[in-house]
Amino acid sequence: MKIALLCALGMSTSLLVDRMKKAAADRAIEAEIDAYSVDEIDEQLQTSDVILLGPQIRYKQNELFKKAKQADTPIAIIDMKAYGLRDGKKVLDQALELLNP
Repeated sequence: MKIALLCALGMSTSLLVDRMKKAAADRAIEAEIDAYSVDEIDEQLQTSDVILLGPQIRYKQNELFKKAKQADTPIAIIDMKAYGLRDGKKVLDQALELLNP
């Protein structure tokens, strides 16, 4: 499973990505989790199973959700509190819920 986190430059989510990877490993979940710039949305829609958006790019929600719907890729904005706390477990759970509603 591939989880893509998109933010303004693909850098501010790096600590969250590390914590999500640890949470996945602790639960024996095989997952490729990485952060990318929002400008890479089209490529990530082709290669990712789920996309999570950093709260700082919420203003692009309409455009990004429309693209994700056309690509049939689950997408959501990361819970702001979980993002701020860099809660890898909670954000991993959010991604898993999108994949298995």
